[in-house]
Amino acid sequence: MNGHGVRARSALLLGLVVGLASWLIWHLITREGTLVPRPSWLAAVLLVAMAAFVVGFAWPVRSYLAGRSTKRLDPLRAARVAVLAQAATLTGAAASGWYAGQLAVVATGLELVANEARLWRLAIMVGAGLLLGIAGLVAQHWCRVDPRDSNDD
Repeated sequence: MNGHGVRARSALLLGLVVGLASWLIWHLITREGTLVPRPSWLAAVLLVAMAAFVVGFAWPVRSYLAGRSTKRLDPLRAARVAVLAQAATLTGAAASGWYAGQLAVVATGLELVANEARLWRLAIMVGAGLLLGIAGLVAQHWCRVDPRDSNDD
């Protein structure tokens, strides 16, 4: 993949913006006495599984580009993996921001016993989102093809 793809700085900015929006939304909702919903364990499992799939799809591209694979690599497949990695980076950043905003709201309301269980689940969700974002960044790096020098021709 030529270019830089989604940069870590852009992913961090997206996570911060989504996190701030999430905090604001949930702060307003919980002000009336409603609790932040308990996130499903399935959501965490799905984020971690997506991270594993992204890395798994990028590994053959990495092996080919490093010269460790004798199999021919379809350029279209490599491009699709690069786009998948970019999507994973953005999805992970948005998910971690979304759950971090909720975590911030729950952390300020620990006088409620119900929020204690939510705190740990939300922390795990933030971690799962970060894992997906990092997996996307790593996969993008693996799919990067540095431009050739014009002097090498």
